Amino acid sequence: MTESRTLEIVVGGFIFAGLLALLMLSMKVSNLTDIGGTDGYEIKAKFDNIGGLKVRSPVKMAGVKIGQVSAIDFDPTSYRAEVTLKIDRRYDKIPTDTSAKIFTAGLLGEQYISLEAGGDDHYLKPGGEITLVSNAVVLEQVIGQFLYNKAAGNDKK
Repeated sequence: MTESRTLEIVVGGFIFAGLLALLMLSMKVSNLTDIGGTDGYEIKAKFDNIGGLKVRSPVKMAGVKIGQVSAIDFDPTSYRAEVTLKIDRRYDKIPTDTSAKIFTAGLLGEQYISLEAGGDDHYLKPGGEITLVSNAVVLEQVIGQFLYNKAAGNDKK
């Protein structure tokens, strides 16, 4: 009887550990591990098209995560998407002529913002804005343009 009880406890422990690992994996995949937030500062960037960018998407510079998207709003005066980036406090020397681009990473198509440093001696301050932006590439538009060009090329022959 004690052997079966011990076996039940061991099996229960493995099941609990498996469920805990599954929970941690799902939180990591959905970027929920940074919920507490880090001490940082916010800067803004305005894009014509953000594609599938979401709040909590990573902000990377040279491939290193330096922050995350903290808010996405629509600016009714410029008709553009205003993205607020929360940058970790230790990365406070980002040049003012830095450019921001939206890229797609991974098999799941997660989008992130990549910052490319400029050469200016002045740095972005909290509340500053990145003005050099490149919009997200929307796959449907690229395929549509390719098919349109292909069809137009066939009509000329």
